Amino acid sequence: MHYLRIKLGEIQEGCILAADVFSRTNQPIVPKKTVVTNLHINVLTAFNVKEIEVEKVLVNGVPLYPNELQPEELDTNIILNKLGFIGLFLKSVTRYKKEFHSWQSGLPIDIANIRDLIMPLLEKMESYPHEVFNLHRYSTKDTYIYQHPIAVALISGFIAMKMHLEKGDWLQAAFAGCLADCGMAKINPTILYKKAPLTLEEYLEVKKHPAYSYKMVRNIPVLRRAVKLAILEHHERLDGSGYPFGESGKRIPQYAKIVGIADIFHAMTSERLYRSKQSPYRVLEMILEDGFGKFDIRILKTLTSAIIDFSIGDKLRLSNGRVAEVLFVDEKSPTRPLIKLTDTEEIIQLTKNRQVYIETVISKEGKN
Repeated sequence: MHYLRIKLGEIQEGCILAADVFSRTNQPIVPKKTVVTNLHINVLTAFNVKEIEVEKVLVNGVPLYPNELQPEELDTNIILNKLGFIGLFLKSVTRYKKEFHSWQSGLPIDIANIRDLIMPLLEKMESYPHEVFNLHRYSTKDTYIYQHPIAVALISGFIAMKMHLEKGDWLQAAFAGCLADCGMAKINPTILYKKAPLTLEEYLEVKKHPAYSYKMVRNIPVLRRAVKLAILEHHERLDGSGYPFGESGKRIPQYAKIVGIADIFHAMTSERLYRSKQSPYRVLEMILEDGFGKFDIRILKTLTSAIIDFSIGDKLRLSNGRVAEVLFVDEKSPTRPLIKLTDTEEIIQLTKNRQVYIETVISKEGKN
């Protein structure tokens, strides 16, 4: 068994739900893959839930130690390996955290260590496309700063793959994604870990991180010049509204455009210190609508097609908690298919119901 059934009293923040939690309700009160917070514990307590199923490891990669767990089951690597791709991701995040702390202490980047973090994930990502775009589920306010670079690396590499670039380019795009924020290690920790919104002065300091990142990577010979420029310019935008130089159009390197989209997608879908996460489908809508003219349309379409592969019969959970079945997908509005509510069989055009959006895919047609 790859998961644990534990009593509510044994649950703690950072637990990852292995199954939906129901309590005399048609819809789950807390869906699977949720990273548990105190708010979730209060909800479960209020609904008088007695037991839940959780993964054997916390979101920070540390094993969960309930009373009945046998000593031979406590090895972290064994537990993470049983979690497959997500376990490998959490293991890489733990290793990245150690690298980040070493940079904070003044040590240089060990590119061999970064390669060892990324390569196993890149080798598996092609087989786990849905997991690549669900990594935001595992972000918490405390782990985001370490999870974000690994997630951006994977999403960048995945986009490069879907754009049919050479395999070597997948790795270079992933390197750029992983190291784009390495300069955050040079930001004052009081700003970096601040739980309240940043002041203008603090925000301007954070905006220096691309320059700090570039200084940290510029003398690493195995990184291509285009990768180093991507690390420096991943916050540039096609319309010239980005930073640090206000570059525009074709002057922005392709890797920078890829990482820029991967970066904002994962950031907006993740739980951060002073911002709440949003549905990937809602985020895609916002990027497509609000980011028009800022992002490369080919890369955006690649990201969209990689995430939205709805088929007729797929089950979706909506932002209002209701479950629906996909009836038709219009390629002009891929995030807003024609759906049928499973409880009332009412047919809804999401293109005409903008207040409701897709929260997640529950199951694919023909699969549980």
